[in-house]
Amino acid sequence: MENVYDLIIIGGGPGGIGSAVEAKVLGLEKVLMIEKTDNHSHTIRKFYKDRKRVDKDWQGQAVDLEGNVEFTDGTKESTLDYFDRLLDEETIDTRFNCGVEKIEKKEGLFHVTSGCGTDLAKNVIVAIGRMGKPNKPSYKIPLSLRKQVNFNLDQCSNGEKILIVGGGDSAVEYACDLSSTNDVTLNYRRESLTRPNPTNQEMILEHCENDMVRTRLGVDIEGLENAHGQVQVNFTDGPERFDRVIYAIGGTTPIDFLKACGIALDETGEPIFDENYESSIEGMYIAGDIAFKSGGSIAIALNHGYRIINHILQKEK
Repeated sequence: MENVYDLIIIGGGPGGIGSAVEAKVLGLEKVLMIEKTDNHSHTIRKFYKDRKRVDKDWQGQAVDLEGNVEFTDGTKESTLDYFDRLLDEETIDTRFNCGVEKIEKKEGLFHVTSGCGTDLAKNVIVAIGRMGKPNKPSYKIPLSLRKQVNFNLDQCSNGEKILIVGGGDSAVEYACDLSSTNDVTLNYRRESLTRPNPTNQEMILEHCENDMVRTRLGVDIEGLENAHGQVQVNFTDGPERFDRVIYAIGGTTPIDFLKACGIALDETGEPIFDENYESSIEGMYIAGDIAFKSGGSIAIALNHGYRIINHILQKEK
């Protein structure tokens, strides 16, 4: 049993990091965190704009932290720095660039198979995010436009005519951030923006009133075409051309991976788990983004880790 981990955590985001820290603090000895990318917090690094505000109380929902991670309001950069310190101080055994392919339970132990081989564990926490697989529109995106149609801000330049598609916090923040150096339009299929938090609601209203951001609300998109190197967006009320289109329409649960792990899903493809975040397989838990449908709260993800570790310890008594 000396080569068996007490816990293997799949995913290096807030849910995974919180679980790892709580495991170390509360007394689980052998803990391994596996992350498929080259660093922790991939979603924050890739999909959050630089200097993005990161609030403990996400979308105005007050969250009391229950565990040992003292997360506070900050920015993208300060949040990443804090998670760096947590991993360093707790000396978490972590493997980066190591994608997990499947998890099987045999004779009471989990066999976690990845590009780094197979490891054994008494318990497993699946803490993978949704944004690793961003939502895409139902219509086809022409291959010739692949460099001008994005799901984050990586390829943006100054002086472009840009369409942001989406109605949540990320869409609003993208639009306002880019408006200082670009001609920006925000499109959302509904007639009003009700999803952003109150601060972002005020920010987009101010930008619209100052003619920094134009909106096309209550208008859907039927498809995209290449129009002499520009992106022609065919709205339901007529076409318009843009230099770039950025989709900020959330992410999807990685159904294939969850199925490969044997986790039961509901009719919508969401993982089924109980009040302790334990899945249909005893000893396999769900934490972070995939444990709630309405979007990601870092503070709630951290609480997932605390509750799961306590449940594991209670079972071992």
